[in-house]
Amino acid sequence: MESVEREEQLKQSKRTHEVDGWPRVVQIMETQVGEILQNGDQEIENKCLGTCCPKNCRSSYRLGKIVSKKIKAVTELAGRGHFDCVAHSLPCAPVDERPMGKTVGLDLMFDKVRNCLEDEQVKSIGLHGLGGVGKTTLLKKINNEYFGTRNNFDVVIWIVVSKPVNIEKIQDEKAAHIFKLLKAKKFAILLDDMWERLDLLEVGIPHLNDQTKSKVVLTTRSEQVCHDMEVDKRLKVECLTPNEAFSLFRDKVGETVLNSYPDIRTLANIVVEECKGLPVEECKGLPLALIVIGRSMASRKTPRDWEQAIQLLKSYPAKFTGMGDHVFPILKFSYDHLDNDTIKSCFLYCSIFPEDHDIWNEDIINLWIGEGFLDKFGDLYEARNQGDEIIRNLKLACLLEGDVSDPRCKKHDVIRDMAQWLSYDYGEEKHKSFVLEHVKLIEAYQTVKWKDAQQVALWGSNIDKELSLSPCFLNLQTLILRKSKMNSLPVRFFQNMPVIRVLDSSETVELRELPLEICRLEYLEYLNLSSMMIENMPVEMKNLTKLRYLILDNSNGILIIPPNVISCLSNLQMFRMLHSSLRDIKEYQEVGVLQELECLQYLSELCIKLSKVLAIQNFLTSQKLQKCLRMLQVEHCRGLQEVELPLSTLQRLRKLYFICCSDLKLVEINMGNEEKQGFSGGHI
Repeated sequence: MESVEREEQLKQSKRTHEVDGWPRVVQIMETQVGEILQNGDQEIENKCLGTCCPKNCRSSYRLGKIVSKKIKAVTELAGRGHFDCVAHSLPCAPVDERPMGKTVGLDLMFDKVRNCLEDEQVKSIGLHGLGGVGKTTLLKKINNEYFGTRNNFDVVIWIVVSKPVNIEKIQDEKAAHIFKLLKAKKFAILLDDMWERLDLLEVGIPHLNDQTKSKVVLTTRSEQVCHDMEVDKRLKVECLTPNEAFSLFRDKVGETVLNSYPDIRTLANIVVEECKGLPVEECKGLPLALIVIGRSMASRKTPRDWEQAIQLLKSYPAKFTGMGDHVFPILKFSYDHLDNDTIKSCFLYCSIFPEDHDIWNEDIINLWIGEGFLDKFGDLYEARNQGDEIIRNLKLACLLEGDVSDPRCKKHDVIRDMAQWLSYDYGEEKHKSFVLEHVKLIEAYQTVKWKDAQQVALWGSNIDKELSLSPCFLNLQTLILRKSKMNSLPVRFFQNMPVIRVLDSSETVELRELPLEICRLEYLEYLNLSSMMIENMPVEMKNLTKLRYLILDNSNGILIIPPNVISCLSNLQMFRMLHSSLRDIKEYQEVGVLQELECLQYLSELCIKLSKVLAIQNFLTSQKLQKCLRMLQVEHCRGLQEVELPLSTLQRLRKLYFICCSDLKLVEINMGNEEKQGFSGGHI
């Protein structure tokens, strides 16, 4: 019977009726045999004294016949104790059906999960994605349509995790009891809405092994949780395609409303476009926003009602019915679970970029550094490493779009709206940040409402240079003027910006002269003049003694930095001048800039382009500049034949370019200890 019990425990089977009945028959037979043996003992005691003859021959004869029959019966019973099948599989355990409405766009992902569940090598699956994208709905579909209809599991358990689990409450006796119940069963555990790692063994869930073929499926907004849980398969739940998005939106609005006016169907496509959150070629849509907005639009019966609603959705999404009180609070959970205030500030700051904007990691980290978010780290090298880690964590938390290895990121439009709601509507910073894009002409009356602003970002927008009054921005700390078509700024534009710290006017290619007013911004710490056509750097720049970060990349004009300007920027920590198209820069200018940079006490990051042999030789004699070097671009350097780079002092070097150096024969990397690695001109 030990083999029967083992079969029941390991294979979750139930013994057959024949096997179950046989031990009872054996037990009855043993009782009867015991009685016969007892009667036999009595017959022996009743024999005639001194002889072998029984006193009652008839009784002894009858007992003998009983014994003979019983021996035959025992033999037959023992023969029936050999079974080809001792147990059969138990019927499917009941699965609690989860309430679920009609689903849209989940069939493909459901098939992927089903294939994983049927793969014996995959024991655990992690479903991750943006809040409101449909992870819980997908898990319900798996519970109802996979485990509920084709289930060969003994136990299927659904657990909503949500908040951190109090392990202590279910340890010891409860965990031991759960473990005892599950250890020999084939179980499936569905964990919904996980935010951090959960040690399954601590709560009594046995290790997943090949013997029981059990499975765990979890959902989370953070891909990092999938890593921490060491799942065998990670699947990202994506937003809907345009057709799927419109189908879901149509279901919520109703065909009656959509067909009531021809214009309403056209306007419905505009609403779906607002919900998708990514550019058309990406073709994505967020189900949570589509459902909430669709329900709201169902009550709007005329094209005018729809047009007004769309305008509100574009301008003030938090005020749209259901967004500020339902969608954004749900998405806010992802923000609340970020590790610290630094990463939260960095996330909110990303909203200063316009919708559908590809954000280069290097670009946003520069701004985070300029804003002082990463000041607590020892130097710029550590700050950049932390900036990269913050972007990685935000991507894993689905608060930024893009693969963790991609040098760019993007903010889903609905997430961007949520971040603005957090900063300016839900929080205490209301009306302290303004982001405008592609405004042909910003006039004086429009700037009045910026008077309390701390941040103003104008993307591809132009300010009326005939402004009669100088704008008064007494609280403005950050001003971004990117991709403007202006060839000049209004007179006295910067005059009433007394506390501005961050100024970024990069990619304003028509602006050829830097306004002298900028040189009077005594609190300015960050200045980005990249991709501009400025011909002369004003000597008054030396007045910016608090400037810490100066970026002059991609200078397409004849940028001349006057002598003794750089050396006066005594607090400068970062100097960047890369990828410029200048070819006629004078040798003494390059050498002079290097000499002035060497005088700066706090310089810790240098990214520079050099094109003169004497300048390169000067650089290679300066250990200070080598230790600060992060990127070096050597371009159109005639006469440069050999370069030896000491690796010991170039520990922070990340990128090295040699471009159009036709005379270059050899680049030698000095590893120290007399070890050198050479690269010939043909390999550069």
